[in-house]
Amino acid sequence: MERASVTSTSQGDSADLVRRAVAAFNSGDHGQATDLCELGLKRRPGDPALCHLLAAILFARADLPGARARIAASLAARPDNVPALILACRIARAEGRFEAALQLLDRAAGRSSKAEILVERARTYDQVGDASAAEASWALVLQSDPKSVEAMARLGRLAWQRGAPVEAESFLERAVAARGHPAQWFDLGLVRQDLRKFAGAAEAYRHVLEMSPDAAEAAVNLGVVLQETGDLDGAMAAYSQAYRLSPSTFGVIAMALTSAPSGRLWLDEEALRRSLEQFQEKCAAVFRPELRENKG
Repeated sequence: MERASVTSTSQGDSADLVRRAVAAFNSGDHGQATDLCELGLKRRPGDPALCHLLAAILFARADLPGARARIAASLAARPDNVPALILACRIARAEGRFEAALQLLDRAAGRSSKAEILVERARTYDQVGDASAAEASWALVLQSDPKSVEAMARLGRLAWQRGAPVEAESFLERAVAARGHPAQWFDLGLVRQDLRKFAGAAEAYRHVLEMSPDAAEAAVNLGVVLQETGDLDGAMAAYSQAYRLSPSTFGVIAMALTSAPSGRLWLDEEALRRSLEQFQEKCAAVFRPELRENKG
């Protein structure tokens, strides 16, 4: 696509430039969007809308110092602008300036009750590693928006981490029922595995592999739970898939096979490697149970 000319200074006011820059950014042409913003700023230095938009573009391009400078300029002109404060928080968080991020959110919260502020606060506490504050913040998000899949998923993960798998399962089941991201299915698999609900855990790991066929860790865990149910052939096929995806999983696979009550013992490491390779043709039957039924 040919880039539109931005050399003329007669292209309209800053609002028109903002509209055109937003359109360019949304179409994926970040270069043109940047050029349009910079042209507008030459004509109107410090324009808060153009500075805000350019900060967003630079942030998307991972130019954190540039984004921070531009959003600071925007806030200098409009210190009470809530969207600018939220973007400034995201930039600060990406730079690891968590205290500054929380202070920016406090400023935003003093001017607006937008649910987005609650979400950004919860995400910030997540990144800080303050599990208690993060859990309390995600609970507020869910209270504000009972359909928030992100809040359900995070509350599930945090409940599991503090040793409450039943509570975690409830949150995660609600999350995957809404939109089912692979990470949420994986967390549900872990929780069900802890609860010794091995069939349910296997279902969750299969969902992960359907959505992300290269998820070696999910294939390993699928093998573990199938082994726990006594389906050693299914477990071997899952381990074979994991080994093909990531040979570094071999040690975990060998330990799982030799330590579980329904496992097998290999005295020769190479024999185990060959056995895993021989199970490749059975992988499809593991990940698509209907194929296994048809074979029966």
